[in-house]
Amino acid sequence: MTHDIDDLAALHALYGTPGRASIDKVADHVTPLYGRWIAAARFCILSTVGPEGTDASPRGDDGPVVAVADPRTLLLPDWRGNQRLDSLRNIVRDGRVSLMFMVPGSDNVVRVNGTARLTTDPAILERFEDRGRAPTCVAVITVAEIYSQCARAIMRAGLWGSAPAPDLPSVGDLLAEQDAGFDGAAYDADWPLRAARTMW
Repeated sequence: MTHDIDDLAALHALYGTPGRASIDKVADHVTPLYGRWIAAARFCILSTVGPEGTDASPRGDDGPVVAVADPRTLLLPDWRGNQRLDSLRNIVRDGRVSLMFMVPGSDNVVRVNGTARLTTDPAILERFEDRGRAPTCVAVITVAEIYSQCARAIMRAGLWGSAPAPDLPSVGDLLAEQDAGFDGAAYDADWPLRAARTMW
């Protein structure tokens, strides 16, 4: 007898229906509050896919890890590393990408799904010139969807220890930005109890 879950009906029966907030938090562009959140992130994980499979690569900088060019476009500079080029090769052959942004002290993360292309356009490279260096190329990412991720994983891991919470929009703020009728303050106030009930 197998215990593998091998169809969507069985999976959905196991987990049930997602809550309203899980759906409503998704935007198809970088809203002002999501933009503020991303601007605070110096670290993200870039996930790509190619003929050899998938790849996840850490990306970091001493300032914002990406630049928001406009509500549907992010710019991710590629600074020289180990020259494996796993992510870059994948983007050239299959533009699908995902990014997960993290800010120390925040239990939430922000996720972006979309497509990317690589450019060496001098005008774009110049945006990132710093201390006499410039990125070799820049990934131009077209945003398909952006949303915050539930905090439980980072809370379970105790990832940030006693690091102070940064001044970022809360999930309630992000939800209220998507739906003016949503009570973001109440959502945030109820969050500790909800988290405690479903942490494990």
